[in-house]
Amino acid sequence: MLAQEAVNSGDTAWVLVCTGLVLFMTPGLAAFYGGMVRTRNVLAMLQQNMIALGVVSLTWVLVGYTIAFGDDAGTGLFGNLELFGLTDLKVPPAPNLHVVAGQVTVPTLAFVAYQMMFAVITPALVTGATAGRLKFAGWVAFLAIWSVVVYAPVAHWLWHPDGWLAKFGTQDWAGGMVVHASAGAAVLGTLLVVGRRRGWPKTASPPNSIPLTILGAGILWFGWFGFNGGDGLQANGLAAQALINTHLAAAAGMLVWLVAERLKDGHSTVVGGVSGAVAGLATVTPAAGYVNTLSAIAIGAIAGIVCHFALRLKYLLRLDDALDVLAVHFVGGMLGSLLVGFFGDSGVNPLGKDGLLFGGGGSLLWHQIVGVVAVVAFSFVLSWAIAAAVQAVLGLRAPADEQDNLDHAQQAADAYHLGGVAGLNGTGAPQRRREPGRERGAERPTRPAQNARLVTATVNPTLLPTTRELRDALVGAGATSIVLLDATVSTAEPIARSLPRGYWQDQDLVGRARVEVVVEREAVSAVLDVLGRYGAERSECFVQDVQLATDVR
Repeated sequence: MLAQEAVNSGDTAWVLVCTGLVLFMTPGLAAFYGGMVRTRNVLAMLQQNMIALGVVSLTWVLVGYTIAFGDDAGTGLFGNLELFGLTDLKVPPAPNLHVVAGQVTVPTLAFVAYQMMFAVITPALVTGATAGRLKFAGWVAFLAIWSVVVYAPVAHWLWHPDGWLAKFGTQDWAGGMVVHASAGAAVLGTLLVVGRRRGWPKTASPPNSIPLTILGAGILWFGWFGFNGGDGLQANGLAAQALINTHLAAAAGMLVWLVAERLKDGHSTVVGGVSGAVAGLATVTPAAGYVNTLSAIAIGAIAGIVCHFALRLKYLLRLDDALDVLAVHFVGGMLGSLLVGFFGDSGVNPLGKDGLLFGGGGSLLWHQIVGVVAVVAFSFVLSWAIAAAVQAVLGLRAPADEQDNLDHAQQAADAYHLGGVAGLNGTGAPQRRREPGRERGAERPTRPAQNARLVTATVNPTLLPTTRELRDALVGAGATSIVLLDATVSTAEPIARSLPRGYWQDQDLVGRARVEVVVEREAVSAVLDVLGRYGAERSECFVQDVQLATDVR
């Protein structure tokens, strides 16, 4: 199956670990995006990302790898098909593949697996831009076609020794062009086909779980050590340099983004912080193995400010990029690729070149410009064509009546099952389970009401320390029956709700808890006083005569 005489166990172990790290980035991306979409589209977003692990892994083994890393077909555009299905792996990857000096000393299958994870996560980036609009079957078809027709050739251009951009002199350490720029261009082409969400840009989309987004960002940051650290295919000083460059660029991007956010919007937010970190990670990716430590910090800082202000790009282009993939990944990938032309340092990597700031003149920068333009143009045109073809045959855009609840339409399930009332604080402590029917708090007010009245009001759940406090206060005021429901009420003035990355939305309807209390006529005033302590306005409360069911003859 594999003939290779010299295999370095340390290099092999490092590449295999990095393979696992990059794989972990795909569920991390799913969580990162999943936390920022509407509650009813969470499962759909998670599935759109996770399905790439299934679809692209198979297309890569069958045909993607041979197009990307098979012997060049003679034009520098793609490899031949001799390695179709990995049936003829006789030699390790070619010498000097990527930036490894001398003979590569890892098994070919280790290299296949490592590169597979890059192929998996690249098209998954598109889902952040198209959130809430993708038909699942169409997306699967797009993934399969794009990974073969777009990703594999671009990988060949830049990462195969005989690729035309590699021979031209363009450098891309770990995917500024192959991954981020090509995925960003795919976003442009795909959005032209799937269009905008209903009401965009006037209607904002609130995130369902910022903690989930932060968890996803942490996983991405962690996985990026494998993304950038393993591309030299050796466990050596260059891997350490790429790893620390990765981390410091993310740190600089985070801090600069937070400062810009503070100056522009008045707040430094946790979502802004991780957005800056991801921008720094994406931007340093093409440079991680070619620049020194201080240059990596500078690249991250530049990414933090440029990508932050690039958030306006989607409005200028009139493209509904839901989760700002263009600003973070597309702009970051292109920016980092160009910055290699300024910060490239052959002292860090002998196989690299000196950039403009290190005495190398403008030749490397020119090579980078040509590479960026070629990759973006290629990916944009083909991505639009693939998306249009899939839309015509299978449908890529989800029907309008399903877009606000893709989880029900595509999954027949809900991501969450807790409403506002169920999410209120309760009381109690760990204790032995009680007998059935004797659970603490199960007792209800059972005193029959005379001259019963039904008091209906809406209270602010944030003013309720515990449900027990409300219950005890109402019972103490004379309530004989209490019902608590979720409710949404209109407001006299819209309430501005902050959204991630400096966006907001004006809400005309806000969440409240609806309380229905049965009480004797003499105790109505006391009950209204209790409800008033929790935000109920007397002018919005209702008191009605009621007849208890036990009185019906």
